[in-house]
Amino acid sequence: MTSVELNLESFYPMDSLQLITVNEDEHAIVIHLKSVTSACGCPNCQMVSTHYHGTHRRTVQDLPILGKNVQLEITAHEYKCLNSACSVSTFSENFVHFLDARSRMTERCQSFICALALETSAEGCAKICHQMGLSISGDTVIRLLLSKFNEQDTILFGDTIGIDDFAFKKGHTYGTILVDEATHLPIDLLVGRDGSTLKAWLKQNPHIKTVTRDRASAYAKVLSEELPDVMQIADRFHLHQNLLTAVKKALNHSVPASIKILHDQPDAPPDSDVKKNN
Repeated sequence: MTSVELNLESFYPMDSLQLITVNEDEHAIVIHLKSVTSACGCPNCQMVSTHYHGTHRRTVQDLPILGKNVQLEITAHEYKCLNSACSVSTFSENFVHFLDARSRMTERCQSFICALALETSAEGCAKICHQMGLSISGDTVIRLLLSKFNEQDTILFGDTIGIDDFAFKKGHTYGTILVDEATHLPIDLLVGRDGSTLKAWLKQNPHIKTVTRDRASAYAKVLSEELPDVMQIADRFHLHQNLLTAVKKALNHSVPASIKILHDQPDAPPDSDVKKNN
């Protein structure tokens, strides 16, 4: 029988973390790691520091192993910034492409959760993760998605955009989505649909020349106020809605609300025939 050994160290950045011990019970695996870095860049001024200020213990979540929750106990360094002009005196180290200074889970764990949430939903993702051995709530999934969205580079787009509202929770919370007409990719998500956040967005993007929108008067008013020369176009979906509404009104005026169909009744036999039969 062939013996196969799994080298856990190969799953972690060996140039910055050293595997110390692994503890396992029925439900979880705890992996103890120790930082072996000798330098780290300040997150504020980017100056590289080699001066240790101390160490601290971090507990973060990693991808599960065979359905068991995996916790990493990391003894990390805290560095002192050597730039006297920097507003940061000390800072915690980060492990590039593996774990940042403030995260409670590894980068690969975050990437998996975000990919799963985009294919399912926040609550659906949380339920699947729970079955797999990942501890996370639906609200945390949403916060993680928003954080990843805000970390993205600025999206370049043209002067023609589309605007529409959408529901975070139908009947309760709404937002506004902006889409680049050339690429059909989302540009931004705004809170609310009353036009106030759209007004602030248009002030930062005065190059817009053409906008396709729905029939909401709030959007039309804001566009006319902020960009009076912009061309406003009703999109095809809402034009179809307008057409169907007009046809429905015309039919309601011309066709009765209810139509009764009378069925022909057979003639009753003469009285004489009835008596003869009796």
